[in-house]
Amino acid sequence: MSDLNAPGASGIPPVPEVPQVPDVPHVPEVPEVPQIPRGESTVAAAGPPGTQPVASGGDGFAGPPFTDPPTAGPAPGGPASAGPPSPGYGYPYPPAPGTQAPTRQPLLSILSLVAGVVGLLGLPIAFIPFVGGVLTLLLPAAAIVLGALGRTREPRARALWLTGLITGIVGVALSLLSIVVWIIVFASVPSTY
Repeated sequence: MSDLNAPGASGIPPVPEVPQVPDVPHVPEVPEVPQIPRGESTVAAAGPPGTQPVASGGDGFAGPPFTDPPTAGPAPGGPASAGPPSPGYGYPYPPAPGTQAPTRQPLLSILSLVAGVVGLLGLPIAFIPFVGGVLTLLLPAAAIVLGALGRTREPRARALWLTGLITGIVGVALSLLSIVVWIIVFASVPSTY
């Protein structure tokens, strides 16, 4: 058998030698984090320029210090109580400087607008004798009620609740008109008795 790496051996090119792989560099040890006492600290947290420093609690964060919830055993005859929540936790963050706080959607005014428009779009149902007139009263009446509630509770959404009120009043008026027309039509039909 011949050496395959020897030059001119049966037309097969020589196999290159495998280069040496360097060793992995040594990773330094991570220093241990010192324990911070849980008492009050006089260190002030640095904030944006032009603001007053905020006194820090013992946990290194701005605000009241972290306190562990009391560990009480289970109450006799009842489930275990976790105790009152720690102060400062579970409350939303204040808005960032220069931004507005998120506002709630004017839900009542939006519902008033939708009920009024759908009530107007559903007015062709009023051509069904009596039942159609009563059915077309429901959504416009809801639009009026929701618009009135939106007027008192959501005064900033004036365009929404006002449109809901107007479309609701028009829908109720047309529904009552259809009921009156059907009463007149059926009253004018001669009796066959």
